[in-house]
Amino acid sequence: MRVMAQLAMVMNLDKCIGCHTCSVTCKQAWTNRAGTEYVWFNNVETRPGQGYPRTYQDQERWRGGWELNRRGRLKLKAGGRVRKLFSIFANPLMPSIQDYYEPWTYDYDRLFSAPMQADTPVARPRSLISGRPMKISWSANWDDNLAGDPSPDPVLRKVSDQVKLEFERAFMFYLPRICEHCLNPSCVASCPSGAMYKRSEDGIVLVDQDRCRGWRMCVTGCPYKKVYFNHRTGKAEKCTFCYPRVEVGIPTVCSETCVGRLRYIGLVLYDADRVAEAAATPSERDLYEAQKSVLLDPHDPEVIAAARASGIPEDWLDAARESPVHRLIFEYGVALPLHPEYRTMPMVWYIPPLSPVVDVLAKTGHDGEDAGNLFGAIDALRIPVGYLAELFTAGDPEPVRAVLRRLAAMRSYMRRLNLGREPDESIATAAGLRGEQVEGMHRLLALAPYAERYVIPKAHAEQGAQLEELGCSLDYDGGPGMTGPFGEASGLPAPVAVENFHALRERQTGENLDDADELRGRVNLLNWDGKGTPDGLFPRRKK
Repeated sequence: MRVMAQLAMVMNLDKCIGCHTCSVTCKQAWTNRAGTEYVWFNNVETRPGQGYPRTYQDQERWRGGWELNRRGRLKLKAGGRVRKLFSIFANPLMPSIQDYYEPWTYDYDRLFSAPMQADTPVARPRSLISGRPMKISWSANWDDNLAGDPSPDPVLRKVSDQVKLEFERAFMFYLPRICEHCLNPSCVASCPSGAMYKRSEDGIVLVDQDRCRGWRMCVTGCPYKKVYFNHRTGKAEKCTFCYPRVEVGIPTVCSETCVGRLRYIGLVLYDADRVAEAAATPSERDLYEAQKSVLLDPHDPEVIAAARASGIPEDWLDAARESPVHRLIFEYGVALPLHPEYRTMPMVWYIPPLSPVVDVLAKTGHDGEDAGNLFGAIDALRIPVGYLAELFTAGDPEPVRAVLRRLAAMRSYMRRLNLGREPDESIATAAGLRGEQVEGMHRLLALAPYAERYVIPKAHAEQGAQLEELGCSLDYDGGPGMTGPFGEASGLPAPVAVENFHALRERQTGENLDDADELRGRVNLLNWDGKGTPDGLFPRRKK
C-alpha cells in the first residue's frame, strides 16, 4: 500500500443558482490575458444542454479518456505512442474555436466617434482573434436556462426513451465544472513532451510552461475538455486548483466567491498502487465503487502508519480525518463522481440535485415533506434518475436513488425537529443512515461555517526537495507505461511545487531580487502577453 494525498472538491448541485460568480472571478484571476479570451477554467452549464465546448461528453467523437484493450488493460482512447507520432502535426480529435466560441469585444469607440446622425450609433461586435466584425452565434453560456432539446446533449440521447421531453415537463439544473484533477489523468498520459504532471504531494494536475511544446495532445486526451490552448503563447493551460492559495490553506477563488456556498474542499488519502487496477475494472457500472475502494480510511491505524511511512505530515493526516469531502463520500454517501466511465477517476465530486418535488406533491393534496411521499416520488422526479445516472454513475440508477433517498430523508427528518417534534429514527433508517448522521449531514450541507467547508492543510516549505519527484499515479511499475521516446509523459517535468507561495512572498518582499537564482534568466509565460521579447525568453549570451 502506497498512500498518497489528494485535494478534492465536492459541489452540492442542490444549491447552485447559476449566477456564474465562480466563473467570473476565476476568469479575472487566471484567464484575463491575451490568448485566453475564450478560456473558462470554471464554467457553469445548464443541464441538459450541449456543454462547453459543444458536446464535449461525446467521446465517440472526441476520443477522450481511457478504454480497455482486448487484454483488459488500460489504453488511451485517442491512441498510443505510434498513433500520436503520426498525428502529432495534425490532430483531428480536437475541438475547433467554433466548438468553444470565437471571443469578441464591442467597438465602443464608435459610440463616441461616429458623426452626427439621426440614429443612435451601435457598438458592433469585433472578434478578439482577428479584429474583424463578426456575428455572435455561440458562447460558453449559450445554453443558460434552456432545457428539453434532445438533439445536442450526448447524455440525453442515451436516455431519450425514458425521459419525457414535452415542454410542460421540461427540467433543468446547473452543473459547475472545473478540472477534475483525476487520480488517473489521461491528459498527463497524452502529453508527448512531459509538460503535464500530477503533483505528488497534493494531486493537483499542472502544466509546466517551460516544457510545453504546444502539441495539444492533452486537449484531446482530457474527456472533460478542461485543457485549453493559448494561441498567443503556443502553450497549454488549465485549472490549477488555485495552488498558490491552497498551499497556504486558502480555498480556491471559485469556492471563496461561491454565492450558494455549495463547494467543499478537503483532503483524501488513496492507495496509488491500486489506481491502475481500479481504473481497469471491466464493467463501467462498477467503476464508481472501484473508485471509492481506492480511497482510504484516514482513521484506520494501518493507513495512518503507511501514510507516515510515505512522508505525509501529521497536520495533513489531521486534515484528512476532518475532511468534509471524505465525510460526504463515505459517512453520508451523497457525493458521486462525474462520468466515472472515462476511467480517469475524477476528484471533483457532485451531490445530485433533488428536484422541487415538495410543491408538486402538495398540489396533489399530499404532505410534500412526508418521508413516505418523498421516497415514493423519487422515480417520478422532474429530473429523471436515468439522466443523473448517466452523468454520475455510468448509467447505474441505484446509487443515484440511494443519494436522493438520503437527501429526502434529511429534509423530512429535519422538518420534524424544526417543528418541535420528536425525531423519527425510522426515517433515517429507511435511507440507510442513523439520526445523528442525518443531523451531521444537515449541518454540513446547510449550516457549516467556513472552517468546516474548507479543511485545507498548508504546504510544507521544508519538504521542497522531496516534492521534486513528480508524475502521474500510473507512472510506476505495473502502470500502462508512460515513458520513453514519443511516449506519454516522457521525462520528468521541472517542479513547480517548490515555487510555492511562501518562497515567492519572500522573494517579492526581499531587498535584492537578483539573489533569487531560481528566477534569474527565466520568464513566466503566464504573465506574458505575447508581445515583444521579455528578459529570459531566450538564453543569455555568454560573455
